[in-house]
Amino acid sequence: MAGVKDYVNPSVDENRKQIEYHVKEILRLIGEDPEREGLLETPARVTRMYEEIFAGYGVNPRDVLGVSFDEQHEELVIVRDIVYYSMCEHHMAPFFGKAHIGYIPSGKIAGLSKLARLVEAVSRRLQVQERITSQIADIMEESLQPHGVMVVVEGEHLCMCARGVKKPGSKTVTSAVRGEFRSNEALRSEFLALLKQ
Repeated sequence: MAGVKDYVNPSVDENRKQIEYHVKEILRLIGEDPEREGLLETPARVTRMYEEIFAGYGVNPRDVLGVSFDEQHEELVIVRDIVYYSMCEHHMAPFFGKAHIGYIPSGKIAGLSKLARLVEAVSRRLQVQERITSQIADIMEESLQPHGVMVVVEGEHLCMCARGVKKPGSKTVTSAVRGEFRSNEALRSEFLALLKQ
C-alpha cells in the first residue's frame, strides 16, 4: 500500500541514546542550559514520549485488523469518536481529534476494537490528516473487502492553532469514500446523519 512503510528498528538502545543526545543539543541551540536542574531528565523524558507517540512505526497497519469473522451482516456498521493523537510531518507539532469509520460488510466483519487499533497504528507516526483518512479507508477495503467504506476524520492542528496563522479552535475535516459509499448518496447521508446523533 502506498504511503504505509514497514519500519524495522535495528537497535532500540542505540536509538534512545541518539535521541537523548540530539534533544540535549536542541536545548543548547535554543539558548537553554541542558545541565539546569529542571532539564536534566528532559532528554530521557522526550525519548520515552517519542517511543509512545511514534509507536506506529513498529506496527504494520495492514496486520492490525487480523482475524475477521464470517458474518452475513450486510448493513452499515459504524464506529465513531475514535480519539487519535498524531504529529504533523511538516512542523512535528501535535494534531488530534476523532476518527469515524463506517463500512458495509460483505460476509466478513472485524472486531470493533481492531478499528480503534487501526486508527492508532496509522496515526502514531509523522502524518498529515489527509493521509490518515485515506490509509484507514484503503486498509479497511484491502483487508475486509466490504461493499463500501467511509472514513471521516476531524482534527485540531497545533501547527495552525499555536503558530503561523494562530487560529485556535479551527478544525479540519477530511473524508475518504470507497465502494458503494461513492455511488450511493443516500448511504453517505445515512452515515453522516448517524455521526451527528
